[in-house]
Amino acid sequence: MATQNMAMATNPAWGSDMAAAQWFAACTRSRHEKMVAEQLRGKGVEFFLPLGHTVRRWQSRMAEVDLPLFPGYVFVRIPLEQRLQVLTVPGVAYLVASAGRPLPVPEEQLLTLRDRLASGVLAEPHPYLAVGSRVRVRRGPLADLEGVLLRKHGQSRLIVSVDMIQRSVALHVEACDVEPLPAPAPTPAPLFAAGAAGGR
Repeated sequence: MATQNMAMATNPAWGSDMAAAQWFAACTRSRHEKMVAEQLRGKGVEFFLPLGHTVRRWQSRMAEVDLPLFPGYVFVRIPLEQRLQVLTVPGVAYLVASAGRPLPVPEEQLLTLRDRLASGVLAEPHPYLAVGSRVRVRRGPLADLEGVLLRKHGQSRLIVSVDMIQRSVALHVEACDVEPLPAPAPTPAPLFAAGAAGGR
């Protein structure tokens, strides 16, 4: 699946407010990602909608289509005070939040993914994957990107997950171009169990 991005720069009218801008994940109604992206474009809201170019069968013919790599989500970069610019767009359900406050998506993770996809790396949606042997790509167009290495149909895939929205994308990678990451150090056990009664 070849890839492309739908993205645009931020409305310059927001001026100095953009100094506090962060990336957020806007959840959309099913199959409304592109429509939402075009309306954000019209409002001058910076967004990122990664698409994968693939071939699907429609009735008796084959058709080329561009499908979202993270179905149901469009990423937006806004100052939090401007969130109504996104929430009032038809097709947007909400911004991913915790305790009622929108959660920012790590910018480095999104920009790295955007740059790698822009280089023409093949990608496809993948079921969310949070555990596994983590690796780092040493060279090539995916250099320095981290994820989980899987094999599918005899080919290697680097699974990159956005934990906040529990979505993953599979990127084609050569197994010889990756190196394992060291396992995280185990959390030391507490000396005393929480809530244990002290001696008399």
